[in-house]
Amino acid sequence: MSALAPAPAAPCPATPAQLQAHLEVLSAERLDLLMTVEQSAYSHPWSRGNFVDAMAAGYHCLLLLGGQDELLGYFVAMRGVDEVHLLNITVAPRHQHQGWAWVLLDALDLWARGQSAQWVWLEVRASNTRAKAVYERHGYRSVGVRKDYYPATQGQREDAVVMSLAL
Repeated sequence: MSALAPAPAAPCPATPAQLQAHLEVLSAERLDLLMTVEQSAYSHPWSRGNFVDAMAAGYHCLLLLGGQDELLGYFVAMRGVDEVHLLNITVAPRHQHQGWAWVLLDALDLWARGQSAQWVWLEVRASNTRAKAVYERHGYRSVGVRKDYYPATQGQREDAVVMSLAL
C-alpha cells in the first residue's frame, strides 16, 4: 500500500523548514496514534493487525513526529536480498503538500543504503497521480503494472504501478 494518501487536505501553517521533526521506530505505544492517521488517509487502510504483524516480522516501521509528538507521517519497509520493498508510506492529511513525503523518502533511502540495498521497490495506485509524481521527482521509475492489485470501491479492484529506485 505504498501510496501517499490522495485525498486533499486542509492546509497547515507549519512546513518542514518551520517545524522541528524527528524520526522514531514504531512502538506498540504509538500504534493508536498511527491508526488514527492511517484511517483518515485511506479509503482502504491497513488494519491494526497489519502493523502489528509488520513489527513482529522485523520490518522497518518508522514514524516522523513533529512539534509535541504530532504524527506527520510514517513508512513501513521490508528488507530483501539487495533490495528494500516499501509497503506503506503515509503523510497525515493535514500535513500533506508540505514536503514531508520527501523527508520520509530520504529517510527510507538512507536506511535502505545502510542495509546494503541496491534497489527500492514500491507499488502505487494507478489513479494516484500525485504520489506517482512525488516518486518520479525522487528518482523512481515505473517498471510495470500489477493488475487488480488494490481493493477499490464497490468491490472493484485497481491496478498498481510498480516503481523502482536504483540506489
